Amino acid sequence: MQHTSDILEIISTRKETGQPFALATVVRTVAATAAKAGAKAVILPDGTISEGWIGGGCARAAVIKAAKDALADGRARLISVQPPDALSEQGIEAGSEQGGVRFAKNMCPSQGTMDIFVEPVLPRPQVVICGASPVAVAIADLARRSGFAVTACAPAPDQTVFAEVDRRIEGYALPVDEAGGRYVVVSTQGRGDEAALLAALAVEADYVAFVGSRRKAEVLKKTLAERGVAPERLAKLKAPAGLDLGAITPDEIAISILAEIVATRRGKNSRGSPPQS
Repeated sequence: MQHTSDILEIISTRKETGQPFALATVVRTVAATAAKAGAKAVILPDGTISEGWIGGGCARAAVIKAAKDALADGRARLISVQPPDALSEQGIEAGSEQGGVRFAKNMCPSQGTMDIFVEPVLPRPQVVICGASPVAVAIADLARRSGFAVTACAPAPDQTVFAEVDRRIEGYALPVDEAGGRYVVVSTQGRGDEAALLAALAVEADYVAFVGSRRKAEVLKKTLAERGVAPERLAKLKAPAGLDLGAITPDEIAISILAEIVATRRGKNSRGSPPQS
């Protein structure tokens, strides 16, 4: 069995490299159980327990399912593994949830109870900015201060307008798929609009938006459709970008766009779009 310090070091390494995983921690035990409070395990997206130990097979299936669910929706779970008699006395069915606790049946001879907290550890959500317009610069600054990892995509000569970002890509060659949430904003202001949109719509992202007027966006959509971009991809494009805050200045437009990104990330529906030129 690995020591807690070893597990914490592994967790730190995985977080630094941006690898998604779930951390399961035994928070309470009642009667005889193999694992004790404080035991931890690192669970990968495919359900593999890569490090640590939280007991035998009694809790394994319930915890792995909770880990997969947590990684899918980004929400932590509390699992209570109890013997059938204990669940029956409380009028609780295995697999049900009450008060934020998911209950599972312990069929092991120990007949003990274990409560396990399962939390997802995901890479920081990423805002990808294509272009180097004043709005793009404002979004980069605001997103970084709001806890997002920021990737600036622009031709090499334009990269100097971004003071601090987490990653720079010269041009618009975006990685096709990456772990964690990804929110792409195209703010090229007439300089490489088509190339940036082609790149943005070719990758997997939770949000793709274009900073520009609705009329300009429709013209670009038609051009992209003629170039073979699938209708379902074009349907994902949010244009104009941002919530309808009446934004005028680059900073105000950046606020409206980041607000829409946050609403998308938290599962809220945006209402309308701001006028943009």
